[in-house]
Amino acid sequence: MATEEISPDAIALRDRIAKGALSVAQVAEAHIARIEAQDPEIGAFAWFDAAYLRRQADALDAHRRAGRAIGALHGVPVALKDVIDTARIPTENGSRIDAGRVPGQDAALVQNLKAAGALILGKTVTTELAFMDPAITCNPHDPARTPGGSSAGSAAAVAAGMTALAVGTQTNGSVIRPASFCGTTGFKPTFDAISTKGVLPQSPSLDTVGVFARSPREAALLCDVLFAQVRAGVPVPPPGLLKTVQAGAPVPPTLAVLQPPGWDRAETETKDAFAELTDSLGDQAFQLVLPALFDQAEEIRRRINLAEMARCYHRYASNDGLSEGLRAAMEEGNAILARDYIAALDWPGILNAALDEIFQRCDAILCPAAPGPAPLRDTTGDPVFNGLWTLCGTPAVTVPILQVVDLPLGVQLIGPRGGDARLLRTAQWLYDWVDTAGETE
Repeated sequence: MATEEISPDAIALRDRIAKGALSVAQVAEAHIARIEAQDPEIGAFAWFDAAYLRRQADALDAHRRAGRAIGALHGVPVALKDVIDTARIPTENGSRIDAGRVPGQDAALVQNLKAAGALILGKTVTTELAFMDPAITCNPHDPARTPGGSSAGSAAAVAAGMTALAVGTQTNGSVIRPASFCGTTGFKPTFDAISTKGVLPQSPSLDTVGVFARSPREAALLCDVLFAQVRAGVPVPPPGLLKTVQAGAPVPPTLAVLQPPGWDRAETETKDAFAELTDSLGDQAFQLVLPALFDQAEEIRRRINLAEMARCYHRYASNDGLSEGLRAAMEEGNAILARDYIAALDWPGILNAALDEIFQRCDAILCPAAPGPAPLRDTTGDPVFNGLWTLCGTPAVTVPILQVVDLPLGVQLIGPRGGDARLLRTAQWLYDWVDTAGETE
């Protein structure tokens, strides 16, 4: 079967494998061919081994031939950001200091994936210790532009069709922003919905595991597995996100349109494209203005992030391999007073109290995912529209539906804490609505 005949659509792959129309070995060979053809230019993978992939595929096919029950992701390729521990596979955290580091145990989320039969494709490039310095990865739409950070490789790999699904992390805007720049769906769930055990800790009050996929529906498929808690190696039944998304919205959703804090940093083309979209939504959208206290969220999030990073990364501080930018950020974190850090930890509760009232009037908040399309590769881009939602711990999803100067630009939907399934359902509605509107023009 030719490589081009095997769609990177995760749900289509799952269904064809389950029906016996496609072997996992065929899936593996198709993805090996794509990675070998594209990754030398894009640089999305920090570690990839075709022989390792083939061994997994053979084992998964033998499992199915033996008549044993298959998992929810049997044979579906998933790539992992290189801050997620993988047993006997390098996890180097994007750092020269951790070069050659090979964990002895899988992260909890990797245990979930393996229990579900996922095909672990490889480790994707991250920025140094998942912070702000640009990585080597190029944007698949324009090699001169950034894919974003810090989940650079995960976003680029999905966008290029080198993997069906990928896992990343977000402490500021490291899932939502790369997804916007690369033209994929990026989903940051409710804080702590996915276990961070075995994931590099940068700021435990903010660190959130997220996912990349082609559509919200496919993100739900992956999160059904990642949300499950593994007990004695056996995952409990998944929470049914995909079922909720596939059922569809009972009525067209109501969206609160927001010009978020930092709106003055949005590019003119972004403002124009966003205005055109929201005008098209008509009565389904209303304008939202956040209380003034939300303007302080960016600084509050940064305070928590840097104070906790100074503690979590203390073991790197004296190493010459640490970049000057990261060293300066850690010094800033060390200078934060305990009283200011402790006070900052109260802010998510305060902000969410205000958001809870807003979510009584809408299904989701709608705003841009980034100030503009991907900038050049000397930066990872501005996360100004993302950090607020990371601070609040609310679920957020990038919907890849806009284009500016021939580059993708995502919009961002935000839901209430715990409202992940409803948010993904709303995101899929918007994804399909824009697609249908384009067909009728």
